[in-house]
Amino acid sequence: MASGVQDFNRTESDRLNEIKGHLEIALLEKHFLQEELRKLREETNAETLRQELEKERQRRLELEQRVNEVLKTRAEEVPAAQQPAKPQAQANGTDKRSHTVCSRLQKWFCDKFGEYLEDFRFQPEENTVETEEPLSARRLTENMRRLKRGAKPVTNFVKNLSALSDWYSIYTSAIAFIIYINAVWHGWAIPMFLFLAILRLSLNYLIARGWRIQWSIVPEVSEQMEHPKEDLTVSEKFQLVLDVAQKAQNLFGKMADILEKFKNLFMWVQPEITQKLYFALWAAFIASCFLPYRILGLALGLYAGIKFFLIDFVFKRCPRLRAKYDTPYIIWINLLTDPQLKERSNATVSRRLQTAASRSYVGSSAPTGISKDEDTSRFHTTKRGNFHEVFNLSENERPLPVCENGWRCCLINRDRKMPTDYIRNGVLYVTENYLCFESSKSGSSKRNKVIKLSDITDIQKYKVLSVLPGSGMGIAVSTPSTQKKFHQTIRHRRD
Repeated sequence: MASGVQDFNRTESDRLNEIKGHLEIALLEKHFLQEELRKLREETNAETLRQELEKERQRRLELEQRVNEVLKTRAEEVPAAQQPAKPQAQANGTDKRSHTVCSRLQKWFCDKFGEYLEDFRFQPEENTVETEEPLSARRLTENMRRLKRGAKPVTNFVKNLSALSDWYSIYTSAIAFIIYINAVWHGWAIPMFLFLAILRLSLNYLIARGWRIQWSIVPEVSEQMEHPKEDLTVSEKFQLVLDVAQKAQNLFGKMADILEKFKNLFMWVQPEITQKLYFALWAAFIASCFLPYRILGLALGLYAGIKFFLIDFVFKRCPRLRAKYDTPYIIWINLLTDPQLKERSNATVSRRLQTAASRSYVGSSAPTGISKDEDTSRFHTTKRGNFHEVFNLSENERPLPVCENGWRCCLINRDRKMPTDYIRNGVLYVTENYLCFESSKSGSSKRNKVIKLSDITDIQKYKVLSVLPGSGMGIAVSTPSTQKKFHQTIRHRRD
């Protein structure tokens, strides 16, 4: 009877825990929906639109009143100017003729050249402020798709050039090489490129008219268009924003690497590399001063053709040869970005500190018979003392270098009844033989948890709330002594 009551209590507690989890998920979804509703109300605020409409109406009425006043004053000035002109016209007919001839000439000149003179009138610049659109997941994904579609012709052009250099089609590359060398030798390189541009525009015109023409060395792969969903849940929207943000991060990272390399090349950040460019520019300057432009253009054209069609083909097939003799490739690879320069400077400083510490350590009196690993583990401490004393382990046990300072995490033990017992905040350490959890609450070491790695039967990723995207930011650990898994949600690295 007692065992039945205990089973009934367990099932009831399991049901209560499930209901509690569903309530937490419902509260989160309600919070997200309220935020979206508030944003929609702010975007479509009818009162602000009405106020702006009233202001525009008042401005229109004021402008109409001003226009009517100007028209009335002009109508009053015209008769007053015509009344004294009549006796003067009757008194002197020759002055009237001359006045009419001058007015006609002035009118003709204004009709012919007045529009051009108005173009040269100086006007103050208008400072237009661009309105920024609010953040929207759908708009963000659409802009990324537009960027991909807009960059597709450029990427296809680069792929075709790479295919020519790689001799993807032997006959096409051979014909292109022969035509290019002949054009450079006879001085027809620029007309050849202009003719190719005209030919490309002509083919684009025919394609726009409906002709099916494929002028590409590499066959194009048709990609399926992804139609955006109309109704998305909160978790799908959040995952969509994360995916787009990751793509934008990688794209901006590549662009930043290229710009930083060019900046470091011209700013003498790495003098040994910039010296090569400096001397090459001096050599080109001296050659341009003394050599005829025809000979100089012929030499540059032949070098570019041989480099593109032959030398690059050999270098791509022989990486070791390229790493030794391809000067532009070596310069570009050895150029460092700002984060790489910062890491190198930090590594240099840490190396100097290590050498200084090792020298002082050698000079100090250290007890004999203790190995280096034992000595470093002896002095490794946590917040509450030495590592091996906090977890009752041997002195040889110390955290791995990747988690030397530990990870802040939350331990969830489903075997406990009360939430205060099965939820603990603390720091997670991993050694060569143990998984150690140090509780953040002050007290005895009984609240700490030590799990031997050999006793773990199952370990997998864990997600606390189902509404969160991804596969989770925690781990679920199972041992033979536990009925349910330990859930450890890792938040971030400890400082």
